[in-house]
Amino acid sequence: MKARFALAALAVVALVAATTLNAADAPALKCPVSGGPAKADKTADFNGGKVQFCCEKCPVAFAKDTAKYSAKANLQLVQTGQLKQATCPLTDKPVAADKSVEVEGVKVGLCCGGCLAKAKKASGDELITLLFKDGKGFKAAK
Repeated sequence: MKARFALAALAVVALVAATTLNAADAPALKCPVSGGPAKADKTADFNGGKVQFCCEKCPVAFAKDTAKYSAKANLQLVQTGQLKQATCPLTDKPVAADKSVEVEGVKVGLCCGGCLAKAKKASGDELITLLFKDGKGFKAAK
């Protein structure tokens, strides 16, 4: 009886640890306008999904100049699973299994060495803009 209890307790501890590790591994969502922590109750519709913001002022700023913030908004939609990658975001061609870069916790596949080289030359906001600006290569998740 003690062995069963110990085994059950161990299973619960392992489950809690795995859940905690997965949550810790996930990148915190950033407001596409301010860069601050996004809140689930401050949202706006964009590109078939809901983008989260840090405060009530940021959705207003986003609506005034959506193009300025579209790359970071699309990245957030991918991070939250509302958009899924379908093709290379640079050429709209099929993704090669061995060509990818990671952007804020998101693995982005590319079609060829040329696209991979372009992505590796960029970093930070420049990389986000390069890969997510127009949402090309991503489609609404089903």
